[in-house]
Amino acid sequence: MILKVYTSLLLLFLVNSVWTRTVRQVYDDLDPGHWSHYTSECPQECFCPPSFPNALYCDNKGLKEIPPIPARIWYLYLQNNQIETISERPFANATHLRWINLNKNKITNSGIENGVLSKLKRLLYLFLEDNELEEVPAPLPVGLEQLRLARNKISKIPEGVFSHLENLTMLDLHQNSLLDSALQSDTFQGLNNLMQLNIAKNSLKKMPLSIPANTLQLFLDNNSIEVIPENYFSAIPKVTFLRLNYNKLSDDGIPPNGFNVSSILDLQLSHNQLTKIPPINAHLEHLHLDHNKIKSVNGTQMCPVSIALEEDYGYYGNIPRLRYLRLDGNEIQPPIPLDIMICFRLLQAVVI
Repeated sequence: MILKVYTSLLLLFLVNSVWTRTVRQVYDDLDPGHWSHYTSECPQECFCPPSFPNALYCDNKGLKEIPPIPARIWYLYLQNNQIETISERPFANATHLRWINLNKNKITNSGIENGVLSKLKRLLYLFLEDNELEEVPAPLPVGLEQLRLARNKISKIPEGVFSHLENLTMLDLHQNSLLDSALQSDTFQGLNNLMQLNIAKNSLKKMPLSIPANTLQLFLDNNSIEVIPENYFSAIPKVTFLRLNYNKLSDDGIPPNGFNVSSILDLQLSHNQLTKIPPINAHLEHLHLDHNKIKSVNGTQMCPVSIALEEDYGYYGNIPRLRYLRLDGNEIQPPIPLDIMICFRLLQAVVI
């Protein structure tokens, strides 16, 4: 199970570079005789590398509108410009687009022509970070795999906007203006293959409703969340990485076994208001509890299995897998209690 999780995450984080590198290798031996053809099609504002004929680089050109995109283009780079609109005309021939980077422009929802994005049938990656969007654009291409909308002004998610995005694996909405009311019970309905959901740096006070069941990574840092509902993680049984740093969690806001979840390998609760360590699962590998209000650590109470039972089973039993423990920024005085070391035999680093 753990091997499958790490394999999926590796694909999620590295697919961009691996895919791009592979395509580059395919065209390294391109016949120079064809270069003049590619150059003549290239918009004068942009750069068309002969060794990578499926890519069009129009970034950092001071553009105010999108130039006509040649039919051969798969990868379109338009970041760091002054573009305000996305209209259908530049994409009339661009039926093979897989990747569009429109980060750091001035695009608003009213500047996106109705239906223009959904007509890009083969689009897999859409980057619209650092723009001026006030809601998630709709409709979107049904084959989309990654949607990055960080650092906009999004406060609204239209009903059903994700309902047909069954291939989406990554949704990044961090650093927007989302309130709890923007996340309804059916907001993420249809995202059956979502692996990473990032809603950090918004204005949430509650844990979001109905997270897709296949989610592996859930990032909720820098909100104002106070309570973890009872059995919240039973609905997302595959969650592996959970980040809740910089929230308002207290001991009373965490159910007795709220984080005692076997799927969670990396749990981050830094910069909250905890005075004690919440119960954890034996499968947990990384625990971040720095900058809370914890005064002491009792290894016997913290240990997810009986230390006596652990002695009986040794390394062949279900010994705790914790390898990294961060406790600095609390009121804990060294040295580290011996029972911590007895319980967590695989510990490689403790920060106190």
